[in-house]
Formats: sequence, C-alpha cells, structure tokens
Amino acid sequence: MSVIARSPETRTFHRREHLSGGQIASRSVLYAVLVVIAIIYIFPFLIDISTSFKTEPDAASDPLGLIPATFTTAAYRTLFLNSDFPIWFKNSAIVTVVVTLGRVFFNSLAGYALARLHFRGRNVIFAGLIAVMSVPSVVLLIPKFLVINQLGIYDSYAGMIIPLLTDAAGIFIMKNFFESIPVSVEEQARIDGAGTFRVFWSVVLPMARPALVTIIILSFQGSWNELSHFIISTQSPSLTTLTKGVASLASGQLSQGTQYPIKLAAAAIMTIPVAIMFFIFQKRIMNTNEGAVKE
Repeated sequence: MSVIARSPETRTFHRREHLSGGQIASRSVLYAVLVVIAIIYIFPFLIDISTSFKTEPDAASDPLGLIPATFTTAAYRTLFLNSDFPIWFKNSAIVTVVVTLGRVFFNSLAGYALARLHFRGRNVIFAGLIAVMSVPSVVLLIPKFLVINQLGIYDSYAGMIIPLLTDAAGIFIMKNFFESIPVSVEEQARIDGAGTFRVFWSVVLPMARPALVTIIILSFQGSWNELSHFIISTQSPSLTTLTKGVASLASGQLSQGTQYPIKLAAAAIMTIPVAIMFFIFQKRIMNTNEGAVKE
C-alpha cells in the first residue's frame, strides 16, 4: 500500500477545514460585529445621498428613508443656479490647492532642517513644535486674528492661505521620516559637490514619497474642511468657502423650511474631492516601504 505524503500546505488546508464549533461561532460573531460597524458608518452617507434627491416635503416627512418618493435634482439646481455655491467651491479649491502645495514644500524643508542640520537651538525649536501640537486650535483663534489684522491681510486670499502654509504635525512627520533615511545616501551627492538644498531636493525628497503622500492627503483634507480659520480671517461674501457657506445654509439662507435636500446636496458635493484624493493616493500611502534604503 502506498503512502501519499502530504505537503505542509495540504496539512494547513485540512486544519483550516476542520474548525471547531467554538471557532466557527467566534468568527461568525466577529463578522457580524464588523458588518454592523460598517452599516453604522455607511448609513449616514447613504441618507445624505438619498435625501439630496428628495423633495422638501418628502425629506421632512421621511428623513431616514433611503428611496426618494419623488426623485428630483432640484436641490443641485438650486445650489448651482440660485446660490453662491460655485463661488464657495472656487474659493475652497484655490485655497486648498495652494495650501497643499505650500505645506508639502515648507513642511519638507523644515523637517529636513530639523533632521539633518545641526544648529544652535534646534532642540528648543523641536520642543516648541511639540508644544504647538498639544495646544487646541481654538485657543489660537484670537491671536491669529490679531496677527492677520496687524499684517493688513485680513479679508483677503493672503490672510486665508499664509497662516495655513505650514503645520506642526506635518513638520513632525517629515522630520521623523528623514531621520529614518541613512546619512550615507547623501554622502555621494556631497562628494560630487551638491549643496544642502540640492541634496534635499534631488536625493532625499524623492525617497520621502510615502511621507509626502501622507502630507498631501492630510493637508488637502484639513484645508478643504477648515472652518474656524476662515471665520476669523474673512468677512466678504466673495471670499466665502464651502465650509462657511454650507454652515450658513443651516440658518435658512436660501429659502424657508428645513432645506434638508439642499444642505445634504452641498454636503455630498463637498465629500467628492476628498474621496477622489484618497482613492488616488491610498495605495501609495499604504506602501510605507517605498523608498527604503538598506545600509
């Protein structure tokens, strides 16, 4: 009688087949909990999308219904044709793009300086950076307003953009990533005569792609959803951003009634750029080993 030897993979497969009743029950409970959590997170978004296509009476009488009684795009037509929504969207897009590019550049420069350059007071600056991260942003609103007003950039694009061009968290992320790159990588470039900025721009920065993707996503999402800073830096309707404009809809700016379809249509449109940004960069932000170098 011949004996058939089983490979380790075959034995593993058979072990997976013969699960005990307790293991099956525990896995079933785990999957059920995950499904419930997913529904809890997804359901509000489904309500948002569904309500934006409802009529005002339908939204008021059945706010949690997922199927509109009468499908209509009136809320979207009102936003784009009878409101300042296009102006809000344009302002948010301008500020977000400029702030994201600025943070990628300036956070990288500051992070590289703290990681590689040795100068007096470097540790004090880094300690101050950590201290700023621990301060709630609302505490800084009044001092920020006073500075913006004193510089003469209140109620302008400059006042909206310049204070957001750097952030402590982004500098902290870039500093830690640059410190993980071996110094030997830069030595050859220095031997060839490259200066500090050339080494940073041509050698080190391309290797920091995972950290840069993280900064891009966080900066884009943060500046797109920013509200408190725009409240204290602008007052002109022509400089209103999406967050300020959508918040103003809660006071019945466009018409009477609950305005559920209009509010949720605006909220649904606001999520689109952030969702697109995440889906574009999600694979790169998860690839944390990209650019790693072994000594």
